Amino acid sequence: MQPLNWDDLNLILMAPELWMTLLSCVVLAIDFIWPKVSKAKLGYLSIAGMALITLQLVGFAIQGKSGTLFNAMFVLDPLAIFFKIFILVSTILVVLVSINYVEKLPLFRGEYYYLVLFAALGMMFMASANDFLSLFITLEFSTFGFYILVAYLRDNFKSNEAAIKFFILGVLAAALIAYGISLIYGATGTIYFREIAAMPNKNSVGMMLGLLFIFVGLGFKIGAVPFHNWIPDVYEGAPTPVTTYLSITPKAAAFALILRVMFSTFGDLRAEWTWFIAALSVLSMTYGNITAIAQTNMKRLLAYSGIAQIGNLLIGMAAGTKMGSDSLLFYMLTYLFANLGAFAVVIIFSNLTNTDDIDDLAGLNRRSPLLAFAMLVFLLSLAGVPPLAGFIGKVYIFAAAVHQKMFFLVTVGLINVIISFYYYLIVVKKIYTLEPKETTPIHLSMPLKVVIYAGIAGVILLGVWPQPFIEFSVAATSVFTGLAAR
Repeated sequence: MQPLNWDDLNLILMAPELWMTLLSCVVLAIDFIWPKVSKAKLGYLSIAGMALITLQLVGFAIQGKSGTLFNAMFVLDPLAIFFKIFILVSTILVVLVSINYVEKLPLFRGEYYYLVLFAALGMMFMASANDFLSLFITLEFSTFGFYILVAYLRDNFKSNEAAIKFFILGVLAAALIAYGISLIYGATGTIYFREIAAMPNKNSVGMMLGLLFIFVGLGFKIGAVPFHNWIPDVYEGAPTPVTTYLSITPKAAAFALILRVMFSTFGDLRAEWTWFIAALSVLSMTYGNITAIAQTNMKRLLAYSGIAQIGNLLIGMAAGTKMGSDSLLFYMLTYLFANLGAFAVVIIFSNLTNTDDIDDLAGLNRRSPLLAFAMLVFLLSLAGVPPLAGFIGKVYIFAAAVHQKMFFLVTVGLINVIISFYYYLIVVKKIYTLEPKETTPIHLSMPLKVVIYAGIAGVILLGVWPQPFIEFSVAATSVFTGLAAR
């Protein structure tokens, strides 16, 4: 490893992470020093701080700021900026949906916000990881917070069971990644992405096995089949806001690592790994959609739906082109608003009924037309109905595969779109055609209204005016200089 040159340090590049560290420490200190302070205020403080950090990152994107730190172990480039903004926006929305939920917790309410900020900080570092050592450290750094958050309802059997499963499989994934890194280091003598990418011959047995182990470990993090076993039980057992967070943000951060490893570092081995990604895509889409049909719990249905959506994202990966990576990032934006919005409706309803069963959503339209309409929009976007965001995302990602003549993959994807319509519309049918068990109108607090309206606006805006968001995605993947455009 090269000696560190302190003269080259430009900590402005790491300013968002430094501000995020300060914010999390301030939230924890306030809760410790003034334990009687309203915990909702801690939530609003967290939101305000993250909003300012997001604005700084937007400024970085406009200025085109980029560079590296610590001998290029930390990189700030358009891809890192994209994922950091994504992580912060999703975390802000999750904190908003958590405020009312946290107020109902009997203990450790202030610590909840610190742990969410802690996990977000780890994921921001993940987006800038530029070698295998920082990949492993930042991945585990972000996961520690989630281990605690999943088990936050310590008197709840399902929450404890979910935490144990999540921890055991998380450790297994970490072991696989560590072993894969050791194989690659043994074959190359380096852990730096840029040095490995410059090597002419990367198809040795040790190198390929190491890459396989790393991808399997990251496959656990994104929940691709057959590495998905933890997802349904963890989603059902974890507190619903934590499930919402798990369903999108850690997966996006893991994709930041996958893109750097597969596209930047091993892009010239595309012919060797693209078939493996395509197989995982087919398995994830098919298994997720078919299994979702039989679900009676809304959190489990969205869990299996999420597995299927990961299969769609892997289509862009399998294309192995610049267009494929562009479509993956844009699809992730569409998935953020639709999936987080759907979970927000589940949180609101479960706060009232203490249940997540699909049957209990019956007649929701009579109790809250806004929530019913919101769930309709979110589910139709997840299914891919025009002119909503999900439709544009699916068209874009299928187009990337068509350009690579992956017609079988696109055919399987289209069949799965039809399958997904079935179980999404079953939920919609129950919301609009059945009589409710209760007729009391549902009151929404201001934070929950903000999330619902933001989700609806995002789903519609990305569907009818996708151009600026597509351009943002295209700019983010400009770092993949060795990839073919199509």
